[in-house]
Amino acid sequence: MSNFINGLLRLRRGPWEMVASILIALGVVMLMQPLALGIYTYSFLVTLIGTVMFIIVSHFPE
Repeated sequence: MSNFINGLLRLRRGPWEMVASILIALGVVMLMQPLALGIYTYSFLVTLIGTVMFIIVSHFPE
């Protein structure tokens, strides 16, 4: 766990790609749930933020 946090603080690719992937997956789950319109409303924004974040983070050093 401390390696993960250390990687986040040092702007390393691995941990930040994991955060971006989790955001993309969360956005897709939010998009497919049938219960709350508010969650559905923000699903595209969360997916978009995760995708843009993944593109940016892919340029970070290993």
